[in-house]
Amino acid sequence: MQTDVIVVGAGPIGLMLAGELRLAGVRTLVLEKHEQPREVPKAGGLGGQILELLRYRGLLERFRAASPNPDPAPRFPFGGLDVDLTKSADSPLHAMVLPQRLLEQILDERAAELGAEVRRGHPMVGLEQDATTVTAEVRGPDGPYRVTARYLVGCDGSRSRVRELAGIGWPGTTYPEVHRLAQVTVPDSLTRFDNGDLDVPGVGRVRTGFTRTGRGMFALGPDLDVLSIYTAEDEAGEYDDNEPMTLDELRDSIRRVLGGDLPLGEPRRLSRWQFQARLAERYRDGRVLLAGDAAHLLPATGAALNLGMLDAVNLAWKLAADVDGHAPDGLLDTYQSERTLAASRALLQTRAQVALRRGQDPAADALREVVQELLTDEPAARRIGEMIAGSDVRYPVPGSGHHALTGTFAPDLGVDDLLHAARPVLLVLAERPDLLDAARGVPPHVDVRVVPTEDRPADALLIRPDAHIAWAAAVDEPADTAVPSLREALTHWFGAALEPAVPS
Repeated sequence: MQTDVIVVGAGPIGLMLAGELRLAGVRTLVLEKHEQPREVPKAGGLGGQILELLRYRGLLERFRAASPNPDPAPRFPFGGLDVDLTKSADSPLHAMVLPQRLLEQILDERAAELGAEVRRGHPMVGLEQDATTVTAEVRGPDGPYRVTARYLVGCDGSRSRVRELAGIGWPGTTYPEVHRLAQVTVPDSLTRFDNGDLDVPGVGRVRTGFTRTGRGMFALGPDLDVLSIYTAEDEAGEYDDNEPMTLDELRDSIRRVLGGDLPLGEPRRLSRWQFQARLAERYRDGRVLLAGDAAHLLPATGAALNLGMLDAVNLAWKLAADVDGHAPDGLLDTYQSERTLAASRALLQTRAQVALRRGQDPAADALREVVQELLTDEPAARRIGEMIAGSDVRYPVPGSGHHALTGTFAPDLGVDDLLHAARPVLLVLAERPDLLDAARGVPPHVDVRVVPTEDRPADALLIRPDAHIAWAAAVDEPADTAVPSLREALTHWFGAALEPAVPS
């Protein structure tokens, strides 16, 4: 059998990648070892820059419609501290409550609508590659078979079989903390104060937010309709991610951390995880690539899903360009350079959270107190919010003297369907004859939109399918610099210069 791209793993990253590839017309087969979507609760929602990308794709309302809380207040944990962005006029970080089960369902439906084939209960057990193809050995319900493709992408999680078979190293750290998160109903036997604090038998009043003890950390959410509970404690050994957590396991953890028994109602969500900080030695081995947790693990919540789904978006258009035959030399290599940059930034802030969270001496207490005080300042809170969101990443671009927007994620430009088709777009925002003449010579695989506006960040923008800006003409920039630099950007990113050439 032949296809263009094999995606291994039908979690959020693999399904997002499949949808993006099909949007670009790439034949895509997804192989998933589990026969049914997993029910073990994992991620509880989306947050960060992926929400802006979904808006650009015209998908955000679809996700919002499935969310039990699409607009939670912008308050976020950071290493056991609180980042409160509720007073910010324009928060740099937003979130959406969406259990992973619902997230995967939407992504699965979208991939199917676009024509991707998802085979569940078909684990990949081997692979081999040569200079032009990669072949996956698959164990299907009716026996083994082989599939050949141009590329294969491992989106198969932290224990990636693809990464193992490709011989890609997996350096990093596993932390001894075990984290448990639950939502349970409020039992009648529990005393709860008006502000959400609890009276825990044998312990006394436990406030909402984070409570640090000598045995670990306990956190209580402010929601009065349910009990949102979190514990963190050091334990020996590792848990299987697919082994569900029980209510008794949660009770035991609360008893160890708080030193008392907390009455619990019926569970609505129970999940457990351990943190690792890891970054694959490389994201590519020939025709085999990695994305999501197969490529990186972060030791804090709130960033991994955002990072992995953006991996998929970055990779898809570059693979599509290669399959279609118009990718310039080295384009696919920029997937690793750009996404390892993003992963390194995410690892930086999540490792900082580890230091804040795990310290148990007076010096660590002082550090937490100072950082929490700094986070009451809006600029500091905004900076941390941008780091968590991943919006502080600026990709390197060739040449020099670039506009401040180049390499960054495109701001809201007021053009609703700008990137619905996941194609590169030259967006002309000024009524300039030189730029309009240049736009007529753009290659056919780059869309052109002319939307003159008075309040504009630049006179024109060349926007990649992943919503990052490849080139920008400053307001009133002379044609003799703007047009040649546009030609250079088109050649570098999309494999074709202006045709016919526009005289300066």
